[in-house]
Amino acid sequence: MQATVTTQVIEALRIGVGFLWTAAWAIIMGLVITSLVQVYVSKERMAAVLGDGDAVGITKATLFGAASSGCSFGAVAIGKGLFKKGAHVVTFLAFMFASTNLIVELGLMILILLGWEFLVAELLGGVILIAVMAVIVHLTLPETLFDRVREELNERDHDHGVTEDPTCGMEGKDEYSIVTDGGETLKFCSEGCMETYQQAAASGGGWRDELLSWGGWYKVGNQYRKEWSMLYKDVIAGFLISGFVIVFVPQWVWNALFLQGDSLVASAENAVMGVAIAVISFVGSMGNVPFAVALWGGGVSFAGVIAFVYADLITIPVLNVYRKYYGWKVMAYILGVFFVTMAFTGFLMEQLFDALGIVPDLTGGMTASEQTYFELNYTFYLNLIAFALSGFLLYVYRRGLGAPGQYRDPVCGMRTVEEGPTATHNGETYHFCSRSCKRAFEETPENFATIEPVADAGSGGHDHH
Repeated sequence: MQATVTTQVIEALRIGVGFLWTAAWAIIMGLVITSLVQVYVSKERMAAVLGDGDAVGITKATLFGAASSGCSFGAVAIGKGLFKKGAHVVTFLAFMFASTNLIVELGLMILILLGWEFLVAELLGGVILIAVMAVIVHLTLPETLFDRVREELNERDHDHGVTEDPTCGMEGKDEYSIVTDGGETLKFCSEGCMETYQQAAASGGGWRDELLSWGGWYKVGNQYRKEWSMLYKDVIAGFLISGFVIVFVPQWVWNALFLQGDSLVASAENAVMGVAIAVISFVGSMGNVPFAVALWGGGVSFAGVIAFVYADLITIPVLNVYRKYYGWKVMAYILGVFFVTMAFTGFLMEQLFDALGIVPDLTGGMTASEQTYFELNYTFYLNLIAFALSGFLLYVYRRGLGAPGQYRDPVCGMRTVEEGPTATHNGETYHFCSRSCKRAFEETPENFATIEPVADAGSGGHDHH
């Protein structure tokens, strides 16, 4: 018995890691493209015109979301900022969905793991879902409730001294703050966003000039690191969970939860159940794609699987964030609107694809347990290229090539400017990117005092984090 369980665990890990290996190049390339878009596509003007809930505003919100990061929690936090600033409910909901479902890295992962049919359903269905959601919101929106919540949100943040990160729109923190030349104090959610702002302030020239300089690639490397920091837990958890679901969940469970057959009732029930499973799965962002592979392998219909993929914005952890931001009533409204639109769109996609004769058929194909994941094929070479590109970007960032600022933080290795926090040790002045790094230095200065404080003076400082 013990040997059987151990064998199953090893097989689950083999499948989960195998899925990750298969999709690694797509994830990395997608995040590189997203990082380039984040750095060089101006989103400020787009964000400034999201106030109206008409077709133009919804279109701009969708494009703005597609050009943003793929983290569910990040999308919700930025959506909160848009809502506070006066964006119509339908536009900030459209932004959140687009930023988690219409992004490059997710599309590539779906293409690799599930096939082109699911990719088309994700993109086409995403547009339809936003349109359906807009109609439902315009018909059912409790405007008085949302106006009151908007006022309370602004008052609460003002009373608690909450300010928004000018880089990403998330809540700023005191330890990541700078004072501009005009005397304005800006607060950021993280060191990365603070550094991104400093890079933008110090940069000059167009994107072509930037990409021909170390400074331009340093920005991309910094953004790439930030993207990974938001997503890696969900990605790794999603792949590992999918392996264990495939190995340990027996077929009768899927048969009991999802009706079998080609009837409209079975298709609708599968779509509803797919969204329901997503709510309680705790897996969001891109981590739900490998989980969707497990559902597909378990015989869940096309409608159920694609509805599950849509539903990463209503997992229990994300719903709890809605509750904290807006209260129970708004959380329940968002859950209801998203649940209905996601299930309906999943059902609609299956009917459309069935009419066109392009619903994928896995009968006769290899199961996840039968597949060989690690071999010398195109995946191996694409992963080598992707890992090399990833290593290059992280090297540029860690070495501070082209980074703004003449000083190097001895704690984290980031470059910083003269106006930042400072500390003196043995007659030498050290500059820090944030107060947290300064505190770490002051607790054990002997661990960091051997680092050259001037970035251009030595080998570039250490790269410890």
